[in-house]
Amino acid sequence: MLKIYKKYIPHFLVCFVLLFVEAYADLAMPEYMADMMTKVVEGAGTWDILKIGGIMLAYAALVTLCSVVVGYIASVVGSGSSKLIREKLFSKVSDFSAAEIDKFGVSSLITRSTNDVTQVQIFTIMLIRIVMYAPILAIGGIIKAVANSAGMSVLVWVIVAAVAAIVCTLAVLMLVVQPKFTGLQKIIDKLNLVARESLSGMLVVRAFGTREYEEARFDKVNDELKRTQLFVNRIMGLFMPVVIVVMNGVSIAVTWVAAYRASDIDMVTSMMAFVQYAVQIIMAFMMVTMVFVLMPRAVVSMRRINEVLKSDIAIKDREGAVKAENLKGELKFDNVSFRYGDSEENVLKDISFTAAPGEVTAVIGATGSGKSTLVKLIARLYDVSEGSVTIDGKDVRDYTVESLRDSISFVPQKNVLLRGTIESNIKYDEPEGGEEEMQRAASIAQASEFIDSKPDGYESEISQGGTNVSGGQKQRIAIARALFKKAPVYVFDDSFSALDFKTDAALRGALKDNLSDKNIIIVAQRVGSIMNADRILVLDEGKLVGNGTHADLMKSCPVYSEIAHSQLSKEELANA
Repeated sequence: MLKIYKKYIPHFLVCFVLLFVEAYADLAMPEYMADMMTKVVEGAGTWDILKIGGIMLAYAALVTLCSVVVGYIASVVGSGSSKLIREKLFSKVSDFSAAEIDKFGVSSLITRSTNDVTQVQIFTIMLIRIVMYAPILAIGGIIKAVANSAGMSVLVWVIVAAVAAIVCTLAVLMLVVQPKFTGLQKIIDKLNLVARESLSGMLVVRAFGTREYEEARFDKVNDELKRTQLFVNRIMGLFMPVVIVVMNGVSIAVTWVAAYRASDIDMVTSMMAFVQYAVQIIMAFMMVTMVFVLMPRAVVSMRRINEVLKSDIAIKDREGAVKAENLKGELKFDNVSFRYGDSEENVLKDISFTAAPGEVTAVIGATGSGKSTLVKLIARLYDVSEGSVTIDGKDVRDYTVESLRDSISFVPQKNVLLRGTIESNIKYDEPEGGEEEMQRAASIAQASEFIDSKPDGYESEISQGGTNVSGGQKQRIAIARALFKKAPVYVFDDSFSALDFKTDAALRGALKDNLSDKNIIIVAQRVGSIMNADRILVLDEGKLVGNGTHADLMKSCPVYSEIAHSQLSKEELANA
């Protein structure tokens, strides 16, 4: 993440120079004030007094100008760096496979891209404006205080003791609150998770009347967040009184010592200047304190962001990977086995089959048999644990990930529509695509009828997640989106489940007529949807127990025969 800040090194250098000038002007003011008092007591002329006053005004204007410019640059660096961090996070997460998404969790990734980045942004601004300025002011103040401590050297030790007290207090507080700041961001993750689940599952919550349960679940996490924040704020709130007591104590000590030793006007003015420098020194440390209040949480946020940015991506291009171009779409599974993460048990076991272009290959099996996992291996949403998946004789891992996925049109089991219009959803792969191609895709997907019945047609609005269309309409738009994409391989992962039998049959017929040269893979639960497929694969507990046509499997595969008899009558099977 530090690489992001390299482009802002010139900004930091400019700020350092301006802050040095600002500190110089601030530190010069007490001496001119003491000089003015001396002139007044000695009865100097009005011109001499106005001259000193004019210099002080010029210094004040310089301080204001430097402060404004530094504030502007700090805002530019803070907002610009946070923009780059969010871009890198989004780009990194976009490359994540399902395994990395599961590892972090969607809610945590959202928190890291928003709340954590905001914490870093605030800290960056404070770092430039205060952390760079405070040391300059403190060191300059100490030098000036020592120079003006003639006859009052004991007060130098007063300042040293005051600074030591502030530093020790700050160190103790940091040790106490650091673990809490680490836990705070995790609690925010949990709060986002609960809120996201409750809102996205609102229909389920209402259907089962579990609103009170969900509210109690949210209140529990919310209360945990409140208690943690109160603890941190109370502990950090103790620091400010300590700083105020120390600062007032220094002022009292300086005045008390000077009162005993003040013998002339020079001693009095030196005392006044010394008090001002002492206050500036304490103020410098107080400003640093403000940053230290934010620093623990910002450090935790930086770590969390770096966890994502430095996370290794499981699905990536191999060395020497080539682009998948002009593919015919011949698909082959060769002794493929697959297991999730560190699981010891394979979800898929020794799967082998070939699916050729121009054919429809269907996959059926009981729930949990591994059908969706099987088709996800084609587009490298996961990588095989053993064996190989090849397209046109080449291992899919030897193609670049982007070009491979460009060659496969995939309709996932869970259909997701994006906020926009029906047209923007169908043309998602190519927004500038033609109207004729869009309408053809919608027609094949059996979506034309309901789209044309809408007042705005293809310009009809789609809300986030497609909540303003029915399940069947959402599914048909998702299928049309896949059909609009030109690819040699089409994968439909249980994509016809929300369709009635009539629409299902019409859709399957349209696919056969319009995609006769494509390799079509269909995952289905209904035997009636796949009876006419060129090849049917039957999975049972991750094993391929059947491979053939409907007629062949009815004779040779007990698992398929059992599924078929459970769904269709003898008459329907006899007429198949």
